Amino acid sequence: MLWEPVLSASLPITRVALVTMPDRHPITITVLGSGTSVGVPVIGCDCPVCRSNDPRDKRQRPSVLVSYLEGSRTRNVLIDTTPDLRQQALQTGFRSLDAILYTHAHADHIMGLDDVRPFNYGRQQPIPVYAAADTLERVERVFPYAFSGEVPHPGGSPRLAGHVLNGDPVELFGLSFRPVPIKHGPLDILGYRFGRAAYLTDHTEVPPQSRELLGDLDVLFLDALRHEPHPMHSTVEQALAVVEQLKPRRAFFTHISCRLPHEETNASLPEHVRLAYDGMRLEIARGTH
Repeated sequence: MLWEPVLSASLPITRVALVTMPDRHPITITVLGSGTSVGVPVIGCDCPVCRSNDPRDKRQRPSVLVSYLEGSRTRNVLIDTTPDLRQQALQTGFRSLDAILYTHAHADHIMGLDDVRPFNYGRQQPIPVYAAADTLERVERVFPYAFSGEVPHPGGSPRLAGHVLNGDPVELFGLSFRPVPIKHGPLDILGYRFGRAAYLTDHTEVPPQSRELLGDLDVLFLDALRHEPHPMHSTVEQALAVVEQLKPRRAFFTHISCRLPHEETNASLPEHVRLAYDGMRLEIARGTH
């Protein structure tokens, strides 16, 4: 396993190569945001994490970008469009977008959708958007102009095409994304498995039938808000119990509040488990599942 810290602009970017043999076409996962719904620092909060000078304690709303080759072309698939999307794209430097997957329709996961407009420039077809039926209905209700097919004036709105996920995997540009049902308090939402990685955020429970979809993972992202119980999110201890059962090679916690200082929390975790942080990049073998 190779850890290669690299500095990029103001963001610490870590490349983690999780391959035992050379892989000419790995999947790159970029953590765009690792924070909770209000971000970190929190407005008006003077706690040590909110006042921290460690850039890993600066957390935008939670999202990841999945990048991989299709032939000679790099494809970028975005999971959730947070209110911080514009800044996340500028900070991490991604300039094209091929598809969007949604986990659910809470504001911290959808309200940056209008910022995909520049990704439509020079693109002939709408950007496909995939979500569960209830999620897609809510997104289209909030952003009806983006899905109407009408362009009021050049560059005036995103051009998107909605697609309902029925529980089956969807193949996007040669890579399969499998919806993974999870519980967000009383709500049914989705995580995603792609290759030997899975991204699960905003969950209180990973049901037994979903855990069956999460074997043999190189990387698993899990919600771990804080140590104290919360009705809509997992604690660090609950997330560690899921890691213990699923046994991924590496696990990264996301949707992190200001109750978890990065360095101190990492020191308390098992060696193969770490807090994610904004700008972190992972390279994993494409694999199969």
